[in-house]
Amino acid sequence: MSVETIERLSTSTVRKPAPRYRVLLHNDDVNSMEYVVESLLKVVPSLTPPQAVDIMMQAHSAGVALVITCALEPAEFYSQGLGSLGLTSTIEPDE
Repeated sequence: MSVETIERLSTSTVRKPAPRYRVLLHNDDVNSMEYVVESLLKVVPSLTPPQAVDIMMQAHSAGVALVITCALEPAEFYSQGLGSLGLTSTIEPDE
């Protein structure tokens, strides 16, 4: 290895993947199942209706369900959007 090669290797940058966050939906006894599914579809446009139903059922039966895993800014946006529609949502780091 020449000095030039070593220099080039030491100055290259290593990109770390951006930290990801999980948006969690919590069960509530206030909103109807249909309303929760409609709200999920409205706030998280990448979800399909069957996915939204699965998330709602998971939250209903287990108390909490994973909605989406993404970067912090969209996670905050989704969580706030769900909250504005009366749903309980939290964000946690994806480990």
